[in-house]
Amino acid sequence: MIGGGRETAPIFFRIDVAKSLDAPGGALALWWKRLSRLPGGRRLFSLRVGRMARYTGSIGARIEELGPGYSRWTMRDRPRVRNHLNSVHAVALVNLAEVASGTAMLTALPPGTRGIVTGLSMQYLKKARGTLTAECRCSVPEVNGETTYDVHADIRDTAGDVVARGTVNWLLRKS
Repeated sequence: MIGGGRETAPIFFRIDVAKSLDAPGGALALWWKRLSRLPGGRRLFSLRVGRMARYTGSIGARIEELGPGYSRWTMRDRPRVRNHLNSVHAVALVNLAEVASGTAMLTALPPGTRGIVTGLSMQYLKKARGTLTAECRCSVPEVNGETTYDVHADIRDTAGDVVARGTVNWLLRKS
């Protein structure tokens, strides 16, 4: 017990969205900064993102790296994400591409700019099997009103082959 007989929650439950952070990805960046250095911190960060976006949490993806305009996530191949063809289901791949795009884009947005996904498209190039890695690199265009912007996320298998390529359409605007 700490602080006058009151128990404190573990650090990953006490990280609140700070209202003073101007950029929408500011809270994500703060969580990443605090958690990524801790033993098991990347797992805790991934679980936190999965709690914010519950459907995203259902695929069990794990963050590997995050920075403004860049993210890399992995997803293990397991029965829960497989289809009837014994490969990773198309919707799990879309979900993986979206979380890679979302974390990269949100951490890149400057203060006073907001973004929302307005469309997703996928190209399925090869049956997806084994541990998969989604990687997204993006920059933010100048936003002077409403701007649409496409962000791409490639999903690779353990051999390094691109198995799927996602295009995520973002609507950006000044807040």
